[in-house]
Amino acid sequence: MRYAMIMAGGAGTRLWPMSRKHLPKQLLKFISRPGDPQPRALLELADRRLDGLVDVQRRYICTAEQYREQVCELLPKYKDSQVLGEPAARDTVNAVGFAAAILAKEDEDAVFCVLTADHVIEPADVFRDRMDLGFSLVENDPRRFVTFSIKPTYAATGFGYVERGTPVRDAKQGKRAAIDGSKDGAYQVVRFVEKPDKARAEVYVESGDYGWNSGMFVWKATTVLEALERFKPESYEGLMRIQKAWGTKKFKAVLDEVYPTLPKTSVDYALMEPAAKEGSSKKGDARLSVCTVQMDLQWLDVGSWPSFMETVAADKAGNGSAGDGTVVMHGCRNSLGLASKGHTLAMLGMDDVIVVHTPDATLVMPKAKAEELKALHGLLVEGLK
Repeated sequence: MRYAMIMAGGAGTRLWPMSRKHLPKQLLKFISRPGDPQPRALLELADRRLDGLVDVQRRYICTAEQYREQVCELLPKYKDSQVLGEPAARDTVNAVGFAAAILAKEDEDAVFCVLTADHVIEPADVFRDRMDLGFSLVENDPRRFVTFSIKPTYAATGFGYVERGTPVRDAKQGKRAAIDGSKDGAYQVVRFVEKPDKARAEVYVESGDYGWNSGMFVWKATTVLEALERFKPESYEGLMRIQKAWGTKKFKAVLDEVYPTLPKTSVDYALMEPAAKEGSSKKGDARLSVCTVQMDLQWLDVGSWPSFMETVAADKAGNGSAGDGTVVMHGCRNSLGLASKGHTLAMLGMDDVIVVHTPDATLVMPKAKAEELKALHGLLVEGLK
């Protein structure tokens, strides 16, 4: 059976002062899309992308326990048991392992996709077709880990890259013909490369053999647990204790005791990279196989104010405005102004600048310094975080 898990535990510090500890970016209704009468939260958009792909009752959200009530309010279709609340952030491999442990106990044949609540991905029908192919690949061979690579549009240095190898030819390409090695097919993964410098990124994009690592996956729950037992036994042991307690009165106590002790690391380092080194699996072979499906679509990681600016309509000078207040610009270029309700923000003669006003804080910074906002956030007093 097909399932889905959306990772929605990020702090969103690079979108301060809108994104806060009590209301992080994935829960903020601040993303406007054409044809939609009201702004949506990133988590809402991630959930909508699953329509027609995975039934609502088989979708799960992994988030911080402190956001459980807000998640259930935002997505009332979800039962409380479909929200996997982390008592502490332990990075992506444990979020994935948490979901795998629960799903494997509920359904030993569970195959699930992992999505993130950080992105705007369009068009939705292309996304669903590519994701359907990922499910088919794992259903044909449960030893497979499937990752999704985004066709790069420029030599980005802030993303990881996936190098494609030989085509995979034994699955069905969505609902269409058999995979033939075309750009819309699936490929074995040669390697993962973490955030290359500009020169290497340019070589990767020019070669046509690399895609951006999207952070989205499809795999069988029991295979994920087997891989954790081999590659990350410290996490596996704790997750098995959590799995055993699932559905009992002891669950919350066990989760609160065990989960914060799990070693903190990413799913790429803990599972994908060691699995990719094993090569292609064969029938009856215990080895894992990692393959990638390329997604040729619009993929925007809304993790900073410059990327948020790409979701906002721009005027002839490249300026964008957002928020419930009033933004007035004169003599500005390539700048963003965001004002809270009842406030007027006036910007004069400012190029490549971001100004964000909320009821209790104001941010002013050059766009070029956006990546340093996380460091500034660390200097703020607790009440402003």
